[in-house]
Amino acid sequence: MKILRSRKALSPVVASIILIAVTVAVSIAVAAWMGALTFNFMATEQGQVTNLQFSTTANTILITFNNTGTTAITITSAWVNNIQVQTNAITGSPYDLNAAVPANSGSQYTVNMTIVSGNQYSVTLESSKGNKFSSTGTAPT
Repeated sequence: MKILRSRKALSPVVASIILIAVTVAVSIAVAAWMGALTFNFMATEQGQVTNLQFSTTANTILITFNNTGTTAITITSAWVNNIQVQTNAITGSPYDLNAAVPANSGSQYTVNMTIVSGNQYSVTLESSKGNKFSSTGTAPT
């Protein structure tokens, strides 16, 4: 029986090319996966309460909210002086509670509650992702 020692399954050049191709393919797959993760993490909510208007006669606070980010923000609740306002006491225009405020857009929310002249009010809007947007103002005397 004669053993063929000079025969090889693959030449070293072909084996090297296959290894390099597999490495490049895996690198591209990992880079795409990490890029998708980075994009999701970068899509943070950016917004601010830009104005508070108090009406002691109508017992309302008019909250002006601007979405300054690149993703929509859904406002789910409002807090006044660290007390959550009942959802039936809040109206929105043009976007109501639990409606997405598009990027680079704004909405106004009216909170119905007793307003005392000269009192300071801390107002916080909370998004569906748990982010809070706050402002403080004083009711006119």
